[in-house]
Amino acid sequence: MAGDISVNRKALRDYHILDRFEAGIELKGTEVKAIRAGLANVSNAFARIEGNEAWLFDLDIQGYDKASYEQHVPKRRRKLLLHRQEIDKLFGKIQVAGHSLIALRLYWKEHRVKVELGVGKGKLAHDKREDMKEKVETREAARAMADFNKRRNK
Repeated sequence: MAGDISVNRKALRDYHILDRFEAGIELKGTEVKAIRAGLANVSNAFARIEGNEAWLFDLDIQGYDKASYEQHVPKRRRKLLLHRQEIDKLFGKIQVAGHSLIALRLYWKEHRVKVELGVGKGKLAHDKREDMKEKVETREAARAMADFNKRRNK
């Protein structure tokens, strides 16, 4: 089983991603079943390092309907599974003013759920406008190339 479960598109729009890390997540059984059913949303998730441990906040995993009497809390904080050196490295990177640790995507790696974390620096309004301009220009250039190739091959 491989592939993305949920992608945080807002993070790529609102932050310059400087570095990326992979981490495991400590989950309960009902959470894994809910993820398999497609009930996970990573759009507002972020991470913090508290007390020499990494924690993921605001990862929304909705309740699993077919669970027995025990249900999980949808937006509880979840422990990230990282080595000590990785936690220290992340801690050093987010100590810089304006840097945050954002969850970029949730995905399967073999039979485990992983989260991709990004060290991000917030974009200003003019940065977002420049990114949108670049995207439009590359789209128009690709269209022009496709039209040229289509006319040339006739």
